[in-house]
Amino acid sequence: MLFRSCAGGVVFYKDEVFILKNEKDEWVLPKGKIRDCFLASETAVSRVKEETGVDADIVSSVGETSYEFYSLSRQRPVCNQIIWYIMESDTDQYSVKKSEGFKEGGFYHIDKAVDMITYSQDKSLVSLAYKKYLDLKKEELVV
Repeated sequence: MLFRSCAGGVVFYKDEVFILKNEKDEWVLPKGKIRDCFLASETAVSRVKEETGVDADIVSSVGETSYEFYSLSRQRPVCNQIIWYIMESDTDQYSVKKSEGFKEGGFYHIDKAVDMITYSQDKSLVSLAYKKYLDLKKEELVV
């Protein structure tokens, strides 16, 4: 099995989160493989920008997920292990990169996005990240 270290972002704008529809019609979060000499945080920021056109800043880490699949192109099983970051955009402007294999995407209200997201672990991740994001925003107001 091929193991790949990846990083991604749960990107918020107010009470909305950014999700993408991939070539398999799955609603997912922006992420990508961590390349040599790059940190997970750098990868998350660059993949969010590359896939969505969104300039987002990291607010906090939020956790890790993993999943396995069979890669037809590699002719072997692959395990993606993803480090996730809570990220924030100061605008709802975006530009989905269709050249990256995405059909559509955008910022959706949290409740709608959770319903749309394909995989249960991503649904849980977004819910957890949003709760943590709100807590962090409350702390900012208190300080």
